[in-house]
Amino acid sequence: MKKISACCWLAVASWTAAVAGEQTVVTGLLGPEGPLYLDHDLYFVGWVSNTLSKWDGKSITVLNQLAGCGHNGLALTRQKTFLVACTEERGAILELSLTGKPLHRWDSDDKGTKFSGGVNDIVVTANGGAYATVFGPYQTRPTAVVGKIVYRAPGGQKWVEVANDLNYANGIGVSPDQKTLYVSETVGNCILKFHVNDDGSLGQRSNFALLKLLTPDKVSSWWLGPDSMKIDLKGNMYVAQWSGGKVLKISPDGKLLHVFPIAAGDGTTNVAFSEGEKYLYVTVVKDPNDPLAKGSIVKIENVR
Repeated sequence: MKKISACCWLAVASWTAAVAGEQTVVTGLLGPEGPLYLDHDLYFVGWVSNTLSKWDGKSITVLNQLAGCGHNGLALTRQKTFLVACTEERGAILELSLTGKPLHRWDSDDKGTKFSGGVNDIVVTANGGAYATVFGPYQTRPTAVVGKIVYRAPGGQKWVEVANDLNYANGIGVSPDQKTLYVSETVGNCILKFHVNDDGSLGQRSNFALLKLLTPDKVSSWWLGPDSMKIDLKGNMYVAQWSGGKVLKISPDGKLLHVFPIAAGDGTTNVAFSEGEKYLYVTVVKDPNDPLAKGSIVKIENVR
C-alpha cells in the first residue's frame, strides 16, 4: 500500500502474544510490507522508512535505505537477488543483492514511459520472468483509472506493459501451474485474473473475487480493497485487506476458505509463508490513517 514518505526508522525486535494464536515478532516499523521468509530469516520492507531489512529471529539489520523510493513489494529472483518496488510517485524497480547492494534500477518501461504513480508489487514466475504493478497517483478521492501491469521476460532487461486500465493495481500473484496471474484492484475491492500466454503476455481478463461479497466491509473507504497477496502450493490465495484488519484465504475457484482476523491493526498489507507454509507472517499498520504508518509483523498459524 502506498502512503506518505518519511525519513525515520523505528524498528525493534520483540516476541509478544497479542491475542491467542497471534504473536507480534517485530514492532516499531514504518510502512511494513513485502515480507519474505528465506533460509530461516524474515526479510521485509518499509514504504515510509524507505528500507529493506532482515530479521534473524533476534535482531534487525537494515540492508538498504534509499530516500524517495518507498520500498513496497519484494520478490526473490532465480539468481538469488531481490526485486524491490519503489512506490513513490516517481516509481522504480530496484534489483538488490541479498545484502542490499544496488545492482540495477528501472524507472520506465521499454517505450520510455515512466512508472508514474509508483510500482506497488512484484512477483517472479517459475521460469524467471517477473510481473509488477504500477499503482496510480495516490489521492484522498481517486479519480483516474490508470493502473498497469508490466512484465520482464526471463533473462530480459526491459519491462513491457502487458495490461492497463486497472483501478489502482496492487498485489500480484501467479498460480502454481503458472497459467493464471492474479491482480488486486484496491479501488473497487476486486481481484482480477488473467490467462498467462506462453510468451508471458496476458490473455483473457476476468473477475476473480469481489471481496465485499466474501466478507462484510469493516469500514466505508475507497482504500478498503485488497492489498498484497501470496499463493500457496495448492493455489489458494492469501490476500491482505487494507483497512479491513484481516487476511482472506480464497480457493482457486474464488470461494472464501477462511478469514484470519489480525488484532495488531486494521492496515493489513501482505503475507509471507514460513517453511512448509505452517505459519503466516503478516505485515500490518495499526491505523491506516496514520501518515507514518506505524506497524508491526505478526505470526499466526496457518489453516490448512
